[in-house]
Amino acid sequence: MEFPELLRLIDERSTAFSAAVAAAPALDAQVPTCPGWTLLDLAHHLGDGRRKWASIVAAGPASTPPPPVPAEPAPQDRSALLPWLAASTRQLLDALRSAGPDRGCWTWWADSESQQTSGAVARHQLQEVAVHTYDAQLTTGAPQPLPTGIALDGVEEFLATCCAGAYRWPHTPATLDYHATEGRSWRLSLTADAVRLTRSPAPTPADAALHATASDLVLTLYGRVPFDSLPLTGDRRHFDLLVAWDPDEEPLTA
Repeated sequence: MEFPELLRLIDERSTAFSAAVAAAPALDAQVPTCPGWTLLDLAHHLGDGRRKWASIVAAGPASTPPPPVPAEPAPQDRSALLPWLAASTRQLLDALRSAGPDRGCWTWWADSESQQTSGAVARHQLQEVAVHTYDAQLTTGAPQPLPTGIALDGVEEFLATCCAGAYRWPHTPATLDYHATEGRSWRLSLTADAVRLTRSPAPTPADAALHATASDLVLTLYGRVPFDSLPLTGDRRHFDLLVAWDPDEEPLTA
């Protein structure tokens, strides 16, 4: 997606999140996909995260995150919470617009295939709000699939940011495919030398593959939908190992 489209969709999904919060009977409702969290906790997490990433983007290139900015207490009451959420989104969008897509900044995914730029932050933040909007909608009993364009980009963004990169795969080498019913596919190649992501993989069979809508693939990657509830071919143990794996514990640069 182009940078202006990412910003537009962050705003759109933020509005959808706030609409779910506004429609909830109570803010102390438990969020089924975030155990131990209420809807109020989820709203605070999203708003605080927007403000934190706004300060990271504004700080520019850095090898470590900037010191935390003193934050105003997050509102407890819905009438103040909704404007606070809107202000959090504005802070993030203003910082991103000011920086543009190519400016460097600190990110936690330095060893991954994703860039350390404000554009990559915008891409990841769109997925953050899209998945949390699903969480909020589920809490109110009206979950909706992620919009198709966001979900298609979300599969690739998650695999590039959270899986692929300069990491050692500690198990037997394997290939895993993700096939979206909308017509796109991705292959994750896991080896001791690196974990690589390929679009539109060759037709040679993978060791295991998931087949689902892009929305269900994203929700599975983020742990909202069990991966074994989706159509799966090949050896599911490879997905079990991937879910349990922490790439940050296996950097090639260590």
